[in-house]
Amino acid sequence: MSNSNILDVAIIGSGPAGYTAAIYAARAGLNPTLFTGAQPGGQLTITTDVENYPGYPEGIMGPQMMTDFMNQAKRFGTEIRFGSVTSVELHGDVKKLILDEKEEILARTVIISTGASAKWLGIENEQKFNGHGVSACAVCDGFFYRGQQVAIVGGGDTACEEASYLSKLASKVYMLVRGNSMRASQIMQKRVLNNPNIEVLWNSETAELLGDTMLTGIKVRNRETNAISQLDVTGFFVAIGHKPNTDIFAGQLDMDEAGYLKTVPGRSYTNIEGVFACGDAQDNIYRQAVTAAGTGCMAALDAERYLAEKELV
Repeated sequence: MSNSNILDVAIIGSGPAGYTAAIYAARAGLNPTLFTGAQPGGQLTITTDVENYPGYPEGIMGPQMMTDFMNQAKRFGTEIRFGSVTSVELHGDVKKLILDEKEEILARTVIISTGASAKWLGIENEQKFNGHGVSACAVCDGFFYRGQQVAIVGGGDTACEEASYLSKLASKVYMLVRGNSMRASQIMQKRVLNNPNIEVLWNSETAELLGDTMLTGIKVRNRETNAISQLDVTGFFVAIGHKPNTDIFAGQLDMDEAGYLKTVPGRSYTNIEGVFACGDAQDNIYRQAVTAAGTGCMAALDAERYLAEKELV
């Protein structure tokens, strides 16, 4: 490729982080190209009502929100490419991306916004009821279950945090733990076990999700006795962890033990010059649309400064 075919900014992944980065980069005249990935719009495209993003007083459907983000990015000149970046070579002044295992893309800077995917149980009806009683984010969706009975699956810190959060909204929280102990830290276990609104069901696993178009209850199997019981819950939260979508960067970018990209505290810089990370790919704490958008803004501003300092634009 000639130099004229080298992108100033390539954004890998869509969702709030990627589209926000695109909006800022486009408005700075950097002509970004965004590669959507396999799930254009990210996790919010499988979310129904979004009520906690500022600026939408009546709430908005997740897919519509991502369409709005995309159209705003396009309005300022972002090129949207539907496809997945399948491999990368990030070292050097010019980065090389391979799109859908065949097309070579060259870029001076790369913004990574590939997100993270919730881990699911893989049981029948789980995806059917996703957004209709089943959720992987209590902070996102717990508000919709005020005064109702809910169940949460998991035994780590995240599950304990989300159970505690739900206990302030729901009339009753059942916490299903596969073994006879939790993996969570002692302080988090103590909060759960001392909460009168949370009932921990030990040695328990979900046998069946009940309902027609909406979740109306679950069947629970005791792993010691094999006995089946039924819980009349309208909300079912899966809190068994998330997996960051960062496999293609392994061996090049620094990651933590779970695969989240490491960035300089308070910035979007990775360990490679000209490569920036934002959104859930580098955030294992908050994982919210609004925080992802904020880091997308940071990544675009950092990329703009990098290009200016290198006198590449």
